[in-house]
Amino acid sequence: MLLTTLGARAQTSTAIAAQAPSAPLTVTLKDALQRARANSVDYQTAITEAGIRHDDKVIARAALLPSVSYRSQYLYTQPASIGAPAQLGVLDGTPRFIANNAVHEYVAQGIAHEDLSAAGFAAYHHAAALEAVARAQAEIGTRGLVVSVVDAFYSLAAAQQKLANAQRALDEANRFLDISRKLENGGEVAHADIIKAQLQANDRMRDTIEARLSASQARLNLAVLLFKDFNQNFTVADDLSAPENLPSHDEVVAAAQKNNPELAAAFHALRAADLDVFSAKAEYLPSLSFDYDYGIDATHFALHTDGARNLGYSAAAQLNLPVWNWFATGAKVHQASLQRNLAQVQLDAAQKKLLSDLQSKYDEATAAQRELDILRQSAQLAADSLHLTNLRYRGGEATVLEVVDAQNTLTAAQSALSDGELRFRVALAVLQTLTGEFNP
Repeated sequence: MLLTTLGARAQTSTAIAAQAPSAPLTVTLKDALQRARANSVDYQTAITEAGIRHDDKVIARAALLPSVSYRSQYLYTQPASIGAPAQLGVLDGTPRFIANNAVHEYVAQGIAHEDLSAAGFAAYHHAAALEAVARAQAEIGTRGLVVSVVDAFYSLAAAQQKLANAQRALDEANRFLDISRKLENGGEVAHADIIKAQLQANDRMRDTIEARLSASQARLNLAVLLFKDFNQNFTVADDLSAPENLPSHDEVVAAAQKNNPELAAAFHALRAADLDVFSAKAEYLPSLSFDYDYGIDATHFALHTDGARNLGYSAAAQLNLPVWNWFATGAKVHQASLQRNLAQVQLDAAQKKLLSDLQSKYDEATAAQRELDILRQSAQLAADSLHLTNLRYRGGEATVLEVVDAQNTLTAAQSALSDGELRFRVALAVLQTLTGEFNP
């Protein structure tokens, strides 16, 4: 009986533990980036395209190298007849068709084949250039994903800070309402102060509700990026207020010239267009092909027939000279030249856009960084002002309007500080889409 009771209690404890929610997962920015890369459709598409282009280069390189194959074949040909008509004649053992070698022919050969042409070499280098373009596009996708994750990650952190600030402001408003009521009971303030304090508490309650809604929406936005299965049971490691350095302008320019993927993509696209022109012109040039066959091509599937050795080899070389194709090659050259001119224009445009974007994004990050110091100072001053105003109100030296104004000022200053920190983080991430990571 005792064992049964203990067993039942153990099962009940197990069931309760199974129903209890698991502890929330703590996600750092690094973890968020890794999870987003695994789940982002755009990122995986870019990576897949880069992999396909790499295989295209492997295929183009293989076309330049000798290929080896094995052929096993049996050929039967109707034999010729002696006399006329043929159906009344005697078979003489020779094949009826002059293109065939014997009535019974067995082929078992290894075949080596090689094609050499300028177009083949151009195709390989063209595939390599397209692979470089695809890698650059994948890097563009990677950096764009980083911006999205940084924005969503720190938006949630900022929303949580605002929710905490709203809750603090609500607590402060409720404490002030309680103080006002006590002062009214003592005959020190008018009932109008109670009304104002109650309105202030109501406003702060509304702010708290809205802040909680904003935090919930920010959590949903980040959850969509991070998890394969929809999951909201996580928290973010809030390092929004952690110091982050902005490199000098010269360092940023040097990094952009070296690591900008848009510029790299445009450059390799121009290189591919140049190779297209060369490939089109290569059709004016001759091409070579070589074949080497080794094995059996005999009337019996054997190494020897009637004392003769059947194993042997044959080799062939072929030179192809283009003569006339009704100006088709010239049209291909013209098409490729037009594409090359367009690629050159796109490269020039990418260079100008890089300089413009670099200056714009650096100015944005610089302004956001400078404003942070002001916002931090304002938040501290607002907190000090509220503390002093509360003391003055209790001493009868300040009005209720001054207290409410100080409360509102602190709430606005803290909210602005969270927005300023978020702005700087996002501006820094956007700048790094042009330059790569500052501190890899």
